[in-house]
Amino acid sequence: MIPLRDNVPRVTMPVAVMAIIAINVLAFMYSKSLDFREMVYLYHLFGVVPARFFEPEWALWAGYPQTIGWPFVTYMFLHSGWMHIILNMWMLWLFGDNIEDVTGHWQFVVFYLTCGLAAVALHMVFEQASSLPIIGASGAVGGVMGAYVMLYPHGRVLTLVPIIIIPLILRVPSYLFLGIWFLSQVVSGLMSSKMQAASGVAWWAHVGGFLAGMILIHLFRRPGHCRYCFNPTTADYEPEELEEDNRF
Repeated sequence: MIPLRDNVPRVTMPVAVMAIIAINVLAFMYSKSLDFREMVYLYHLFGVVPARFFEPEWALWAGYPQTIGWPFVTYMFLHSGWMHIILNMWMLWLFGDNIEDVTGHWQFVVFYLTCGLAAVALHMVFEQASSLPIIGASGAVGGVMGAYVMLYPHGRVLTLVPIIIIPLILRVPSYLFLGIWFLSQVVSGLMSSKMQAASGVAWWAHVGGFLAGMILIHLFRRPGHCRYCFNPTTADYEPEELEEDNRF
């Protein structure tokens, strides 16, 4: 399923989201200006290689420099290919603006980075001996998606469902769309762990980021700044129901 847009209006300009996207794009374009060997070196230096931290003797032998932990932040701004960055940045743009409305600009940056840290932490629990670098914003973006499903469970996502050659466009409740996405990451992570094979996708990072977002949004949410959040008392949005026909 490919999300096209949601029906929750934004209240403020998402400057933090735009800044994060810009940094990701600049970092991606820089990586693409390198030759293959330089690019691999970049990923290993600024990405998170679990064995680098769990097996320091191996890391020293392999030539990894000493670090105070900056790869745990820089990994979120590196991507391996065009589809990788396009999908991540599109999901961030689609769902991030409504979360930034609630957290505020600077708080959103802290929230985003914290979700990214939680994401890589869970990945490292399952992949302690891995010598493959984890890169990408998927974990942090997963945190944004987790926050979205907590605040806007009855929002709707206009979704493209490709069925062979016939594209099907549906309005899907956000809790269903994001729930399916989350469950697919869990299942993929379990299958990958069971097969003990490197899939090239950090499934558990996606899971960790999503769960972190669901929890942390309650700490970062500013009282009185969630205009369109779900109101459990009236089972509706506040202050008034969204007019979907004006959005789709």
